[in-house]
Amino acid sequence: MITDSFDIETPAIPRFDSFYGEQKHIVDTCIVTFSKQIYDSVLETFDCVKIAEIGACNGVTPIYQFTHGGIAVGFYLSAIGSAMAAQCCLESNWLTGATKYIMFGSAGSLDGEATTGKFVIPTHAYRDEGMSYHYAPPADYIDIKNHGKVAELFRRLRLPYVEGRVWTTDAFMRETVGQTARRRSEGCIAVEMELAGVQAVCDFTGLELYDFLVTGDVLSDAPYTVEGLEKANHSMDKFYIALEMAKAFHTDCQSKADNQYREK
Repeated sequence: MITDSFDIETPAIPRFDSFYGEQKHIVDTCIVTFSKQIYDSVLETFDCVKIAEIGACNGVTPIYQFTHGGIAVGFYLSAIGSAMAAQCCLESNWLTGATKYIMFGSAGSLDGEATTGKFVIPTHAYRDEGMSYHYAPPADYIDIKNHGKVAELFRRLRLPYVEGRVWTTDAFMRETVGQTARRRSEGCIAVEMELAGVQAVCDFTGLELYDFLVTGDVLSDAPYTVEGLEKANHSMDKFYIALEMAKAFHTDCQSKADNQYREK
C-alpha cells in the first residue's frame, strides 16, 4: 500500500548528479508560483536572468533570478499537483542551491465564513496524495512547521489571515460531498493540491517552506460556482507579499548569522 512507501533504510538509485552534474549554489531563496499570468508579469516587470532549467522529456521549466532590495531571488512556474510540485522543488534545489521556498497559490474554501476576505496560512495538510508517503512516515496529516513565522509576518504587514488545517488532494474532481464533510469535521478550512508533498520533501531534505493560500471557489451545500477563482489564481498581490517574505526571512537569517559570528 502507498502508506508502506517510506523507506529510509536504503539509498535512492537515481541521483540528481547523473542528470545535472554537481549541485550549484546560486541563490538562497526561490519563489514558487502556479499562475502563468503572474509568471509572465514577473518576467515583464523585473530584470530576470535564466539561471537553470528543470529538464523533462515533455519540455523544460526555466528558473530565473532577479534582484529585489539587494537580495537575489530565484523564481519559477511550478507544475501543478503534489508529486510534480515537490519534484520541481527538489530539482530546483539541486540546480540553484536554494534552501528557502516561498510558495503561494489558490485553494477551495471549506469554510467560507472563515476564509472570505482573508489569506489562508496552513498549519497542517491532510495527505490525500502520494508523494508525501515516500518522504515522511505514514500519518493522516503533516505539520506545516513554518506557519508561525508566516503568520507573524502577516501580522507585521497588517494583512488579514486565518490559520487552519488544509486538505491536499490529487483528484480535485473527486472532492465529493462525503470527502469534504469529513475534512471539514477535522477542522480543514481549505483544499489545495500541492502542500503535503512539498512539505514532506522539504522536511526530508532540510529545506524551509513558507506557504500561504487564497481561496476562490467554495465547496459547500450551495450550488457550486467558479466565481472568484480568476482573482485567487492570478492576482499579483500574492507575489508582492512573497517578495516581502523573501526580504524578511533573508534579514532574519542574516541577523542570526551575524549574532553567531559575534558570539565566536
